[in-house]
Amino acid sequence: MTIKVSVYIATSLDGFIARQNGDIDWLPAGESGDGDFGYAEFMASIDLIVMGRNTFEKVLSFGEWPYAKKVLVLTSRALTLTPNLTDKVEALPLQPRDLLHELERRGIRHIYLDGGVTIQRFLREGLVSEMIITTIPILIGEGLPLFASLGRDIQLELLESQSFKNGFVQNRYKVL
Repeated sequence: MTIKVSVYIATSLDGFIARQNGDIDWLPAGESGDGDFGYAEFMASIDLIVMGRNTFEKVLSFGEWPYAKKVLVLTSRALTLTPNLTDKVEALPLQPRDLLHELERRGIRHIYLDGGVTIQRFLREGLVSEMIITTIPILIGEGLPLFASLGRDIQLELLESQSFKNGFVQNRYKVL
């Protein structure tokens, strides 16, 4: 595969990406004095966003659609889109490896992978290239983990680590 698959995500210090009910109310709202933590630069580098159904439903709850790039939702259930999203969102019921073959056929070179279960599925198949994980200094005690049973050890190489005045720590890893 020649597609670069990148994860850009925030976790609580105890490794959760959301509460048990999917709520992300513990994430700080808006930007801080530390800027956007490299998000705009990262988004400029990708061709497409790939996310699972649950993440897509969460994004819809934000109100205004937050992405300028096209979003592909991995789901086997029919997706009903509002008219303002029909040209911005596509649903495909493909497994990770089949999806990457399809995207490669379409000329896609770099995707942003989002959503805990989706990230775990791609990691299990050895398809993630890099992970940019921002750790928020909060313990929420329980929730939806970024990493669950992966079936094997996955070695990472730390490429960069940056701390911010607000206590966030961002690590960029190459998946070996």
